[in-house]
Amino acid sequence: MIRSELLEKLAEENPELKPDEIEKIVDLFFNQISQKLAEGGRVELRGFGAFSTRQRNPRIGRNPRTGESVEVPAKRVPYFKPGKEIRERLNED
Repeated sequence: MIRSELLEKLAEENPELKPDEIEKIVDLFFNQISQKLAEGGRVELRGFGAFSTRQRNPRIGRNPRTGESVEVPAKRVPYFKPGKEIRERLNED
């Protein structure tokens, strides 16, 4: 599902809300998750999963075009751990 499909689905299920209100709600939701992760926090949505960040150590990479060695600095990357309910739903027969 892409963002526009999410907005359409929310509009279908909430006809009392205007499209610009729905867009503001979705923006606020994703901005809050991003902000919390940027602060080093964790966001847990019960029944869905948890968003957090993980630290990646610096390493020596390779430029695929030239084959030249390149230093890749340490960085934090987003990580998602699915909740029990979503894992069970994915593995239903």
